[in-house]
Amino acid sequence: MTGTTGTPAPFTADDYKARMDRAAATAADAGLAGLLVAPGPDLVWLTGYQPVATERLTVLVLAAGQEPVLVVPTLEAPDAERAAGAGALALRDWTDGKDPYATTAPLLDVDGRFGISDNSWAMHLLGFQNELPNTSYVSLTEALPMLRAVKDAAELERLTAAGAAADSTYEEIKKVPFAGRKETDVAADLADLLQRFGHSQVDFTIVGSGPNGANPHHEAGDRVIGHGDMVVLDFGGLMHGYGSDTSRTVHVGEPGAEEQKVHDIVREAQEAGCRAVRPGGACQDVDRAARAVITDAGYGEYFIHRTGHGIGVTTHEPPYMIEGEELPLVPGMCFSVEPGIYLPGRFGVRIEDIVTVTDDGVRRLNSTPRELAIVN
Repeated sequence: MTGTTGTPAPFTADDYKARMDRAAATAADAGLAGLLVAPGPDLVWLTGYQPVATERLTVLVLAAGQEPVLVVPTLEAPDAERAAGAGALALRDWTDGKDPYATTAPLLDVDGRFGISDNSWAMHLLGFQNELPNTSYVSLTEALPMLRAVKDAAELERLTAAGAAADSTYEEIKKVPFAGRKETDVAADLADLLQRFGHSQVDFTIVGSGPNGANPHHEAGDRVIGHGDMVVLDFGGLMHGYGSDTSRTVHVGEPGAEEQKVHDIVREAQEAGCRAVRPGGACQDVDRAARAVITDAGYGEYFIHRTGHGIGVTTHEPPYMIEGEELPLVPGMCFSVEPGIYLPGRFGVRIEDIVTVTDDGVRRLNSTPRELAIVN
């Protein structure tokens, strides 16, 4: 729940215990002997512990019917003990000069198949394979794609707040000068505004002006924005540990007829994608709905990416709204709906909202106008 300061109450050891218990049970249901969770978003979500990944092994071992155990270097044990979820697990430390894989091995089924964090270092995976040659491993995204996908009420509260902060950022950025300034200048304004409105971390501030807007992940550069430019703005980061990600496209001065037409098509496609969100549907249904509008308008070859991605403790995570993804839409899932058209050498348009699946449809976490805004 949110306190009087507007800051959400922190997650408790009980919250983390429930997540670890659910993860272990889900792994067992998937036929896995357990999970090996390395430093990164999965470990943060499961324990509240956020160490830096290094050559020293840190790993959370989860298995159904077994107490969660966090294996850490001795010199980092004091930090691990202070983690919010530490009360829901056992700590096992190892000292420099000892073999961390031998320390961890007694916790593992010697013939088991384990889910392992996507971002685990190869040296650590190879260390486990060398210590336990009969074990096998599969990435968590492949084995348990829905592990973090369905958010509870406290997580939705954080994502909603992050979305509102991103909306406030967009409303303010429209007031700054665009013409005559570099893309990097506007990107810096976006970063400052995100932090002013409560973000602790800025992950990206894409400012794609004119032909640069035809590159969906354009890094803001030294190009000077000019009168008559279409400008794609895509920005987000973390607030209270949860992500924001929104895109709007603005125009410096009055747009031309084709610019307005393309923007209208993308706006219609984004609306269609959002309308396709409903419990019981499939992730690919969202992509199909948005893509059909753009294809029918004759611009299908210029929509060159998936329609959306999940969001939570990271700004990009499963599930993905793309053809072939048949995972069901479930209440509490949060993801982007962000179709675009990119005309090489000319301009691009993208419109993006974060949405959550409700019991009877969809709720947007971004509410700023989606019409083509005119900036100076």
